[in-house]
Amino acid sequence: MSYTERIEELLDDLSVFEDWQERYEYIISLGRRLHPMPEQYRRPENLIQGCQSQVWVGTEVVDGAFIIHADSDSLITKGLIAIFVRLLSGLTPQEVLAADLSKLDTAGLKEHLASTRANALATMANTLRHAAAEHV
Repeated sequence: MSYTERIEELLDDLSVFEDWQERYEYIISLGRRLHPMPEQYRRPENLIQGCQSQVWVGTEVVDGAFIIHADSDSLITKGLIAIFVRLLSGLTPQEVLAADLSKLDTAGLKEHLASTRANALATMANTLRHAAAEHV
């Protein structure tokens, strides 16, 4: 599935919910469904700096696919990183770099998150773009 198809599917999923409490619950459920992060990636150098919660992100390329391993100690933050895993993991590094992550803004996440979590969202996106660039 392409990035465009993935983002449209996510936006459709989020649009089903009537209010932001239901959307938060959905985002948290995405985090709960994340595959357990392999311990080899749970290292201090894989912690995203600037996040209020601890967020670990490890990446690798397997058969040309950019694979994201992630976890967080906060339910909502784990859900937010799960969104990026859903949108970007499995694409090529070039596709990750070309992905228009600003489309996430149409979901209204930034406006409905605490400022620290909205900043964490941007930091996660930047971290993943940087990691993809290292694999090109």
